[in-house]
Amino acid sequence: MTAAPEPTDRLAQQIDFLLEIDKAKTILRRSYITDGSRNENDGEHMWHLALFVLVLAEHADEPVDIGRVLRMVLVHDIVEIDAGDTYVYDEVGKATQGARESAAADRLYGLLPPDQGAELRAVWEEFEARITPEARFAAAVDRLQPLLLNLATDGRTWREHGTTADRVRAINSRIGSGSSTLWDHAQRLLDGAVDQGHLAPPPQEG
Repeated sequence: MTAAPEPTDRLAQQIDFLLEIDKAKTILRRSYITDGSRNENDGEHMWHLALFVLVLAEHADEPVDIGRVLRMVLVHDIVEIDAGDTYVYDEVGKATQGARESAAADRLYGLLPPDQGAELRAVWEEFEARITPEARFAAAVDRLQPLLLNLATDGRTWREHGTTADRVRAINSRIGSGSSTLWDHAQRLLDGAVDQGHLAPPPQEG
């Protein structure tokens, strides 16, 4: 039997990267999957967002290149392999999030051949900046997906962390920057969650 040829340096780098990002499946998020049996992981989150994009892109406020949006949602949380998942309501963790994730991007995208590493890092940076229509829509579904998981589990994560409706609305208002339709729908769902006791109302002043 003829031995398989040795991979080129480029192919070896690409395979090393692909195996390294498998670790995203071990990074647990605060959200639970819809049956409430366990926490979602980053690999599942990025896959689910890709389907959100394919199904919901027609609701973007501006025309978007679906291929570009897909690239963003499929790579945006790779940095959490090193940086960990920073809970969106954790103000202390958010203070160091940018530095941690930038260092992670240096290492992880640096595993790829330079041209591909620079290309994917640029995709991640575009997502983070939220300047383009594609980035705004990617950010919108990135907030909508965990919100829907919370609603599907009767607000479990919100209740565990004592998160109130005003904070949920403030954090998730980003949805409206990419899709007013999706944000209007999300707000109606949040109203229902408060009415049902799954999301605590804002604290009373005085």
